Amino acid sequence: MSKSSGLGDNLYISGFDASGDISALGNVGGGPAALDFTAINKSAMERQGGVRDGRIEFTAFFNHVAAGTGTHEKLSALPTSDVILTYCRGTNVGDPAACLVSKQINYDGTRGNDGAFTFAVSAQANGYGLGWGRQLTAGLRTDTAATQGASIDTVAATSFGAQAYMQVTAFTGTDVSVKIQDSADNVTFADVPGLTFTQITAAPAAERIATAPTATIRQYLRAVTVTTGGFTNLSFSVVVVKNESAVTF
Repeated sequence: MSKSSGLGDNLYISGFDASGDISALGNVGGGPAALDFTAINKSAMERQGGVRDGRIEFTAFFNHVAAGTGTHEKLSALPTSDVILTYCRGTNVGDPAACLVSKQINYDGTRGNDGAFTFAVSAQANGYGLGWGRQLTAGLRTDTAATQGASIDTVAATSFGAQAYMQVTAFTGTDVSVKIQDSADNVTFADVPGLTFTQITAAPAAERIATAPTATIRQYLRAVTVTTGGFTNLSFSVVVVKNESAVTF
């Protein structure tokens, strides 16, 4: 992958596509807390990792829709339940994405002298920390029937499990299930145990799922949709975080 700018990005908030109303991402960060283990016989700092954390901070334009479907309505609700965010760095299959199960902390408005009216939002991790992964859909993918998506090459198999995040922005039909499959040769695919999302019967929706921490994840991965009762429209995104080393949540 070559160097690139931050143009053409997307941001999804618990099944809501807020991309067109986001001015800037101020902080997409995470990692373990740095615990000070410096002893008195040391002349430099010694640190070990503590609990995992994460945050996504952004600035949103004011967009009020009378029908209650605007970004203002979504963010001003300040829900006390978990908010799942997906930040897509580009919108091609295989592009990086940062995902976060979080609490929305604020919705602080600023009206500038020039008339600009923007809001600062901070989402702080709740339970899992920030996860950087790769997109199995090109931003938002639209399926009108059961579909086998394009695969990505993750270079090699690993045995440290994986996590996956789904955002559903629109759905018409009876039901559909989204699942992740893997393959050793990019020809024969099988479902990855633990990486089948809850059956979708309505939108919006968002979910985080995970495999066992020692599960083997093969080299090639793809997102597929299956249905029992049929559907005519599904707009969704899927991001997979394939662990390259042992991870504890």
